[in-house]
Amino acid sequence: MREIVVLDVKDNVATTLEDLNPGELVCFKSGNRKIEITVLNKINYGHKFAIMEIKKGQSIIKYGEIIGTATSNINIGEHVHIHNVIGNRARSVN
Repeated sequence: MREIVVLDVKDNVATTLEDLNPGELVCFKSGNRKIEITVLNKINYGHKFAIMEIKKGQSIIKYGEIIGTATSNINIGEHVHIHNVIGNRARSVN
């Protein structure tokens, strides 16, 4: 079993503690729910991937908190990073 971290049942992304390869099936838990996902992209250690469908404009949730917004539709198993997310810290505060 791969080392995958989901810190809150509200999260729509997981973080991998190992490099993952396209086509790889990963199994892990979120609360009492067992999740099985096929990885769609190369995902490096420490990076996030979607564990739910995320539509453009929807919030990216990690640690049970909103950390950013999807800039495009993100499929389950897809890498979630700067190419498809704008982070909350990247936004200017007025």
